[in-house]
Amino acid sequence: MARAWIAVIDDDESVRESLPDLLNELGFAARTFISAVDFLASGTLDQTQCLILDVAMPGMSGPELQRELLQQGRELPIIFITAQGDDKVRAAVLAKGAVAYLLKPFTEAELRTALTSALGSTS
Repeated sequence: MARAWIAVIDDDESVRESLPDLLNELGFAARTFISAVDFLASGTLDQTQCLILDVAMPGMSGPELQRELLQQGRELPIIFITAQGDDKVRAAVLAKGAVAYLLKPFTEAELRTALTSALGSTS
């Protein structure tokens, strides 16, 4: 059985290094990207089943990528992660269909709950 494929998009190198290891332990396949533009240019959008997406990034922000994907008619489950809790941004991305808005540092349990919401059972 194929593992769900998750794209992690974050300009923070420590997140790009650690999060795929945790996702792998949880039974997912993951690939990281330094920016939303790099993700869009990668050719991997069609195989992506879930995005873990930073809110604030140089160039295209997480909410801007969400908007772009919706304009393309792609409704991927998105788990937003951020170091800055902004209630306006949180409300906006959740209203547009994001499944979770996690504050860094988030726990494994919070991530597992978000992934279950996004993809169904993770067991």
